[in-house]
Amino acid sequence: MLLGLIVLSLIPALILAVQRVQYEQAQKTAALVMDYPALVTQARRSGLEPQALLDRYRALGVNGVALYEDTVASREQRGEVYLKNGSDLAADFPDQGVRTNAVYMRAASPEIAAALRARYTIPTREVRIGGQTWVEWPSDPRYLPAGPDTERINAFKQQGLVLVYRPYQDDAVPAARVGADWPDVPFIAFTGDEVIGARTPKLLAQVNTALGARLPAIIESNIQRGLDTLVRTHGGVRLFALSPDYQNKLDPLDVASKYNLAARERGMRLLYLRPYPTINETEDMLRRTQSLLGRSGVSIGSPQVTFFTPSPLLQALSMVGPLAALLLLGLSYPLARLGLLAAGFTALLAVGLNTLHPFESAALIAAVSFPALGLILRRSRVTDWFLATGLSLTGVLFVSALGASRESTLGLAPFRGVGLTLLLPLTLVALSFLPRQDIRKTISDLYSAPIRLGDVAVMGLGLLLLSLVFDRRGNTTGGQVSDFETSLRRDVQDSIIRPRFKEIAAHPLALLGLSGTLPGYFSGLLILAGVVGQSSILNTFSHFHTPLLISAARVFLGLGLGLLMGVVAIWALRLGMRLWSGSGTGRRAAPEVGA
Repeated sequence: MLLGLIVLSLIPALILAVQRVQYEQAQKTAALVMDYPALVTQARRSGLEPQALLDRYRALGVNGVALYEDTVASREQRGEVYLKNGSDLAADFPDQGVRTNAVYMRAASPEIAAALRARYTIPTREVRIGGQTWVEWPSDPRYLPAGPDTERINAFKQQGLVLVYRPYQDDAVPAARVGADWPDVPFIAFTGDEVIGARTPKLLAQVNTALGARLPAIIESNIQRGLDTLVRTHGGVRLFALSPDYQNKLDPLDVASKYNLAARERGMRLLYLRPYPTINETEDMLRRTQSLLGRSGVSIGSPQVTFFTPSPLLQALSMVGPLAALLLLGLSYPLARLGLLAAGFTALLAVGLNTLHPFESAALIAAVSFPALGLILRRSRVTDWFLATGLSLTGVLFVSALGASRESTLGLAPFRGVGLTLLLPLTLVALSFLPRQDIRKTISDLYSAPIRLGDVAVMGLGLLLLSLVFDRRGNTTGGQVSDFETSLRRDVQDSIIRPRFKEIAAHPLALLGLSGTLPGYFSGLLILAGVVGQSSILNTFSHFHTPLLISAARVFLGLGLGLLMGVVAIWALRLGMRLWSGSGTGRRAAPEVGA
């Protein structure tokens, strides 16, 4: 009956999966956006006009620019205002009441001076010094945000470039003025670790209103404080960028590979570029990026962003499958009470972590139940690996149906407890190894069992591998990656969808364990290691910003390679054990012949 419920609830889950694929196939346009101030700096150092250098980069695929809000200092550089420290002005005009700790401004026109004074809450006054009118500022205004460079923005619009505007925040700007003069551009990318107004609800509400039809950028690896509020109202666009210091440590081909990966596999619609110190390195990076994006089927253009909004009714119907799977898992334990206790704890943990949100809770239940279910039901033959894998792939549909939403596909809010998808299934399968007897006797037997040095070494190795797998989960982790692995990953991911290495390693171990080739508890340990491979399948599909078909390609490549390596490993191990046994028999037989 429970298996029947799982099959029936697969129907709405499959419908949602098809809808998600259709949505993702329509979202394969990305913009190559160049940081304009960095481009200007490079152009001036190379003796070129910024527009001429931009034209060179446009020929290599760049179709957008990111402009920061003007500051008073940038307007000074353009000759619109003239600033002088009070101490310098006092030296030029002694005995005229100049305050040496103030800063004085003259503007190209009275309108500019009046507009700047009205823009801030800082008290200023007009004074006459040396026969000229100056505006006296009590502090240096150079770093105050001063609005957009409208003339340059309009020029870029005429060129058909995709524009990203980057405003600044300063407490000297009244809340009512924040966002009032933002230009008519499609995307806003906030600077720093928080959006404007993140610490002040009233100001954040003003920013939310000021955005209008503009979309806020969701910067990879820098989910800014307060951004979730803006995304709930407006949605967002995923943006990928590398810091200049990190980029300059990488080869241009490595950087191009990362941008291609971001667009192809992580749903990035804005690829935020910064030039290298030299033009030729920048051109190499752009040329390679353009080539890789073309091979990946990602077109360069102006992203038309839409959002994935699954049907709540279909999601509610899909919830039946994970709940049935969890109950079936609990009933399949040799110790029925322990199984039901484990299932109940899993359900409570999922609901608690996801603060009573039903769909997210059910997604976590699916992600931890299905990888364990197959190896709890049957684990006596090699072919049982196919049952376990089939159930894991079934769980994939439920995880996608219940976990994919507008926020999660934008990389903002997957269900909570994703890290447990690698650890909890392992625990559930390990508990199922307890024999059908009084658990007190089992604990006593385990405590009294003699431990050999080899046992300690095997357990230590297992814990080390488990910690390494857990530490290396996700796209960005604290785990260290060798130069060889980095190079190998780049070459593989530029050619095909790179499978997860933990799956390639864990699937052969599961097949070895199910074959029963190794004696004693070694087979059980290998089966537990294989649970990591099954868990990784669900963990892969828990990255909802990755297109469903990309995750599927990654998983099936891992399954194919793992199956092939597992078959070879079983054959090699059995051959090695026969040779070992035969060699030992030959050495023992030799003295008898001589006698």
